[in-house]
Formats: sequence, C-alpha cells, structure tokens
Amino acid sequence: MNASKYIALICLFVAHFSFAGVDLVKVDKSESKMYLLDGGQIVKEYDVAFGANPKGHKVQEGDEKTPEGTYTLDYKKEDSSFYRAMHISYPNKQDIENAAKRGVSPGGFIMVHGQRNWLGWFAPITQSFNWTNGCIALSNSEMDEFMDLVSLGTEIQIEW
Repeated sequence: MNASKYIALICLFVAHFSFAGVDLVKVDKSESKMYLLDGGQIVKEYDVAFGANPKGHKVQEGDEKTPEGTYTLDYKKEDSSFYRAMHISYPNKQDIENAAKRGVSPGGFIMVHGQRNWLGWFAPITQSFNWTNGCIALSNSEMDEFMDLVSLGTEIQIEW
C-alpha cells in the first residue's frame, strides 16, 4: 500500500471520529464504565469513578450514591469546583416523590465532571476508587473529549 492510501485511511478515520455523534450515554456502575453510543454503536468507552457508596439508586442527599435510571444531560458548567462539568437532570419527579415519602431531600447537582480543580495530575490514582459525592468522574482530558462529543439534551442511562 502506498503512502497516499495510508493518508486517505487516516483521514477517513479522523473524519469519522471527529463527526461521530453521540445519541446516548450509558453508564454501567457495576463495571465502572461509561459508554458513548451513536445508533447503538460504541463511539467511546471510559473508566469512571462514582460516589463513595455506589451500589443502588440515590434516595437522599448525602447518601454518596450515584442515581440510577434515565436522565438528560441538560447544561454545561465551566466554573465548577471540578474541571468542567455537565449536569445530569436528577432528581426527576419520581425521585422527588420518593424522597418526600421518606421525609428527606433527594439531593441534586449531580454531574459528569473532571477532577477537583488543581488536582488533575492526581487522576491516575483518584480514578481507581469511588470518591465523589454521587457524581460521575472522568480524567480532565477525558472530560474535554466528553464535552466535545456529547451535546446538551443527550439522554444518559445509569444502571447497576
């Protein structure tokens, strides 16, 4: 194969990756994985960290659980205490009703985010255990890529 064919293949790959859309973010808490999908095909896979008490659905503020269910990524936050963030639409109506029945706050402000500001270099260690208060954490470089690939309004499914 000559050089021009290699260049053409590389350009095709880069163009495909650059223009890949993401129509679903799927999170598997049992495997600490996040998948970005387009038309059912995995575009990107990440190792992620969760709340310190990850098993089960978030039921109240302070339980350090990451919610389970289907939500929407509804806004970006660039001035976070963590390196970049995208908000998950938790709590939904059902979450609010369930918390009210228990007489507790459902909590909120659940995000997909990077590392705590100024500690991005620590990601190889922090990403090896669950350390958030219920959010989903990526390394900073992964968070940049996530923000580039995922549009506001994209559905996120989180399950154990």
